[in-house]
Amino acid sequence: MTARSAAAASSLVLVCSLALAGCAGFYEIPIETPIQPKMDVTAFQRVLVAGFISGGSEDVDANLETVRLLRSQLRSKSPLRVIEAEVLPLAEIAAVEAADDGRTITTTSTGVMPVGPIPTADIAKPAGDARSADPRKSDANIRNEKDLAKYDKIFADVAYWKKLGEEYQTPLIVTGTVLFTPHQANGFVMQNREVYDSFGRRSVIPVRTYMERKGFILQPRFVFIDGRTGAVVYSETFHEEILYPNNQSVPALSTYFELMDRIMPSFLSTLSAQKIRGTRVLLK
Repeated sequence: MTARSAAAASSLVLVCSLALAGCAGFYEIPIETPIQPKMDVTAFQRVLVAGFISGGSEDVDANLETVRLLRSQLRSKSPLRVIEAEVLPLAEIAAVEAADDGRTITTTSTGVMPVGPIPTADIAKPAGDARSADPRKSDANIRNEKDLAKYDKIFADVAYWKKLGEEYQTPLIVTGTVLFTPHQANGFVMQNREVYDSFGRRSVIPVRTYMERKGFILQPRFVFIDGRTGAVVYSETFHEEILYPNNQSVPALSTYFELMDRIMPSFLSTLSAQKIRGTRVLLK
């Protein structure tokens, strides 16, 4: 049975090879694949990209840049009307509202530290003094996922998000966290190298090379909140990374946008039907 199976497989390969050889050529045709939305947003007419708790690199204000990028994309690729509002410094707001054994967390130059009891009157305030803070000031204390976890309680604060939703006519609220961190990796990688034989004929061969590389890791978590109730209705986390050779200088902001480009189709498909364009190859 093994010999017969091998013979049959060889015959099939031969037939396919002859068929391809007999083709005069091939051509590509464009195709579009529809992606159905992950959420039903028919109950909303407006969307508010409020702000994000961001950290990692100090070279990019991930809160401000993420809000700008999402609003720009939603204006052209979503049926919802995008609300123009100030970007919330959400890390500072969360630091005021988050509780840890009856204490809040506050940001300092040396890290996150607990201070004093939470005033109950401030818990339901949607912004307070923190809203007037400058969102361009990145939170240098948030370096990893463990640091971000200290601020997570802000997303479960139903009273806060409901009151914020009432201020903007109960829209769908988009918020979350964005961690954009530098990354280094050293090791062997496969590279294509051009070689020429004694007759000057060129060929490309894979070569295993030790290389020092640096880049960034982008980990956004998008949280969608119903502005009518203040409850979280959907959440999704992404992870993208990129590495460059050490001798290649790429600005951190350019890398951020390159990684966000990979994530954007999935983000947009959460709210509205999207189409992914591609090509199919047909043989003549």
